[in-house]
Formats: sequence, C-alpha cells, structure tokens
Amino acid sequence: MKHLTLIIVALSMLATLVISCSSKKQDSVEQNGNNSKVLVCYFSATGTTEKAAKRIAELTGGKLHNIEPAELYTDADLDWRDSLSRSYVEMHNRTFRPALKDSVTDMSDYSVVFIGYPNWWNTHPTIINTFIEANDLKGKTIVPFMTSGGSNIINSEQELHEAYPTLNIAKGLLMNGVSDAEIKAWISGIGI
Repeated sequence: MKHLTLIIVALSMLATLVISCSSKKQDSVEQNGNNSKVLVCYFSATGTTEKAAKRIAELTGGKLHNIEPAELYTDADLDWRDSLSRSYVEMHNRTFRPALKDSVTDMSDYSVVFIGYPNWWNTHPTIINTFIEANDLKGKTIVPFMTSGGSNIINSEQELHEAYPTLNIAKGLLMNGVSDAEIKAWISGIGI
C-alpha cells in the first residue's frame, strides 16, 4: 500500500511539472498573454548582431530569420576606411539596394517583426531597406534593434520613420551591453 501511495504521489508531481513547463513555454510564445507571434529578423556581417537577435528570440519566444545578402560580405567589403569597399559604396548611395539571397519572407503568421542590424555610418545598412521593401509589413509592429561600436540608434530610427511613414515602427534599442532585464523592459514598454 505504501508503494502504491508513493507511486501516485510521484506521478502527480511529474504531471504538475509537465503542465507547469508547458504553461511557461506557452506564456513566452504568447508575449505576456497578448498572443503576438514574433519574428526576429537580422542582418549580421560579423556575427555580433546575430548574437543580439538570438537573445531577443530567446526572451520573446520568437522565430529567427537571417537577412542574408545574395553575396556575402568579405572583410575587404566591410573596410569602412576604403572608399572603394562594397559597404562604403552602398552606404554613400542611400538608394542602393543590395540583393537578398531570399528576397521575400513569409510573414503572414507574425504580428511583431524585430529587425536587427549593425551600425554602418551612424544608421542601418541599405540591405535593411531591401528587406523592408521586399516584404509586406503593413499592419505589423516593426521593432528595430542595432549593434554598434559606439553610436546610438536614434539616426537609424529617424531614417526608418521618414522612409516608411505608413509602417508601425516601434521604439528601437541599441543592444550593446544591455541586460536581459533591460531587453524585457524595452519589449514591455512597446506593448508586445
């Protein structure tokens, strides 16, 4: 009889644990109960922005999507001091739209789309414009985030608002040195 009671108690505890874990995972995906489905898109030439995107995806339960150029950037392409480098040329002609490996991304299931990128010349790389213009983002909350060696995200946010006035672009975040608590507060502050 004692063994049967122990088995029943153990099974009861196991069932409670499984239900609890399932509930926590669902809460993460549902974004604090508002049922937002999150896609975390990022362009990362060196891996820094990818790490930031993974943190956001983990904290939101969002799915990751790499904004990948048709032709990857080499170290020479990224040399901002060389006026003939690919990044320099692209950034000094803001109408330039670098080609994407996959031009269109299915966003029909998502209501919140984070878009991350490194700071290039105090703003976002022109490949971000390519991505925005290639995809239907109407009716979605667009949330920019940036990695940088020393600048802020303010100029990039302003340029995004000016270039895409019909899109719902939320307050962005510079990801350098931020804690998980600061990321959660930012996400909560923009209402997702």
